[in-house]
Amino acid sequence: MTAPAAEGNAPAAARFIAIEGPIGVGKTSLARRLAATWQTELLLEGAAENPFLPKFYEDPRRYALATQLHFLFQRTRELQARSQADLFAPRLTADFLFEKDRLFARVALDDDEFALYQEIYQRVVQTLPGPSLVIYLQASVPTLLKRVARRGIDYEQGIEADYLARLCTEYVEFFYRYDDTPLLIVNAEEINLVDNDEHYALLLAEIEQGVVGRRYFNPGV
Repeated sequence: MTAPAAEGNAPAAARFIAIEGPIGVGKTSLARRLAATWQTELLLEGAAENPFLPKFYEDPRRYALATQLHFLFQRTRELQARSQADLFAPRLTADFLFEKDRLFARVALDDDEFALYQEIYQRVVQTLPGPSLVIYLQASVPTLLKRVARRGIDYEQGIEADYLARLCTEYVEFFYRYDDTPLLIVNAEEINLVDNDEHYALLLAEIEQGVVGRRYFNPGV
């Protein structure tokens, strides 16, 4: 692994990095590595702490709303707590973007449930700080399914290709319109940002030179 850089050498973008992408794309693994490199606090979305998530994968229709509301309130508490304690000291790396909760809700909920979710969402989102950089990881549905199978989380093994395809489409549409912060779109289909030091060093160099607006990272490996 690349040796962690001193905290003082971390780029301005490392103030608050949020990593996003569909299930299995490698968000948490990359967040862990970036946090270790730049010695930032690590904030994980805590899927294992959501008691409704395993039930959702067994019966999506019944447990979708409870699952989404649990994530919404959980992430609100986490970000508000850090905001009240001065969010940006220490620096922060997260494996989720708060706004993505609405993206998952749009896929999982019917129209009436989504309207209720939206009303609650709008009441809390205005109180939360935003990231200084978003990293959006992309990969194909077959690749995502292989990675989900490889990491072997029991309740994820029933995820269907159709659900992942709809989720990937929602991500593409969401980030097509996203302009709240600098955005680095990473083609994670072939590269390995966790175990391959060369690939990871290329990503670090891309971030360290500064991301303005929207940038694509596809080293062609």
